[in-house]
Amino acid sequence: MFSLTLNDYEAARARIAKHIHWTPLLASQTLSELTGFETRLKAENFQKVGSYKIRGPLNKFAQMSEADKQRGVICSSAGNHAQGVALAARIHGIRAVVCMATNATPAKIAATRAYGAEVVLHGSIWDEANEKAKELVERDGLTYVHPFDDEQVIAGQGTLGLEVVRDWPELDAIVVPIGGGGLIAGVSMAIKSHNPKCKVIGVESSDGPAMQESVKAGSLQTIECNTIIDGLRVRRAGVLNFSVVQRYVDEIVTLPDKEIFEAMLWTMERCKLVLEGAAAAPVGALLHGLIKMPKGSKVAAVISGGNMNLGQLRALTWN
Repeated sequence: MFSLTLNDYEAARARIAKHIHWTPLLASQTLSELTGFETRLKAENFQKVGSYKIRGPLNKFAQMSEADKQRGVICSSAGNHAQGVALAARIHGIRAVVCMATNATPAKIAATRAYGAEVVLHGSIWDEANEKAKELVERDGLTYVHPFDDEQVIAGQGTLGLEVVRDWPELDAIVVPIGGGGLIAGVSMAIKSHNPKCKVIGVESSDGPAMQESVKAGSLQTIECNTIIDGLRVRRAGVLNFSVVQRYVDEIVTLPDKEIFEAMLWTMERCKLVLEGAAAAPVGALLHGLIKMPKGSKVAAVISGGNMNLGQLRALTWN
C-alpha cells in the first residue's frame, strides 16, 4: 500500500538538496507559439549525472541502515538509474553494482563505471537485466535498489515536482514521460498535493505503452515492448507507481518512436537543448497536438535527461 504524503516529499527535498541542482524551468517562445500554450521546460538534462535519476537514490541511501550500506547495493538500469545509483553510492561511501542490458548506451555504461560502480551486462531489455540483479542479491547479499517501484526512490524523484510548483505556482498542466512510472508517480503526487486542479499528463511510446495498457485494463499488464528508447523500454510498470497513476494522473498519451526522435532533433535545433529519447517524449506530445488544454494554458514539460545515444540517433537520421 502506497503511504507517501506531501511531508515525505518535503523531507526528501531537505535530505538531497545539497547534492543536486535545482534545475531551471526554461521558457520556450517557439514551442509556445506552435502550441498556443505558455510552455516551459523543466531541464533535468542539466542535473548531476545528466538526468533526474540521482534524486531517488540519494533519498534512499540517506535513510539506509549502516548494515545495508556495508553490504553494498545493486540495481538494474537502462542507464540513467545506473549513473544515479553510482554517484549517490559514491557520495554515501557505498559499494555499488549495476546490471545493465547488453545494448545499453555505451556512454551510459562508461559514465556508470566512471562514477565508481561495477557494471554487469546481461540481457537485451531492463526486465532481463533486473532478473540478473535479483540473482546477485541472493548470491552476494547486496541491497537491491529498484529503479522505480520503491517509495523512497519515488519520493526522491517527486522533489522535481516540488521545484516546478514553487517556480511556477500558476501551472495548469505538466507533461511527464513514463517508463516504469517512478517519475510520474512522484511528480504527480507532489504537484497534486499543492494544486489538485493541475492536470498531470503522462507520455509513453506507442511501441511500448505498458502503463497506458495497465490503466485501460484496470490491472498491471505485461506487454510486448518494441520501443528502442531505453528510458521508455519497460514491459511492466511498477506496482506502487501504477496505484499512484490510477489516482493522480489525468491522462496518458502515446506517440511512435519516430515522432519522439523527431522531437529530439527539433529541440536541439530550436531550443538548443540536448535531450535523450525519453526526455523528448513530452515535447513530441506537445508538437503533435496530443495535449488538449485551453489556449493560453500554462504547461510544463519535464525534460527528464540529456544522456543521448548518439549512435542510435545517427542510425535513425541517416536511414
